[in-house]
Amino acid sequence: MDNIVRLDSRQETSLQAIADRFIARHKGDAVKALKEMIVLNGYLQEQLDALAAPKGGKVSNAG
Repeated sequence: MDNIVRLDSRQETSLQAIADRFIARHKGDAVKALKEMIVLNGYLQEQLDALAAPKGGKVSNAG
């Protein structure tokens, strides 16, 4: 992990509400929700890597 994120109480409350809604969308199955979140994060990271890559180059995730 590159950096540590610290949340104040307002941000923590907001994040908890979002997490609760996300788990509810998965019918209360926290493991299923976590798996989807991991997949979504991987997809978003690939998009960020593509944006950061030099034009015409490919990004390698080796390592």
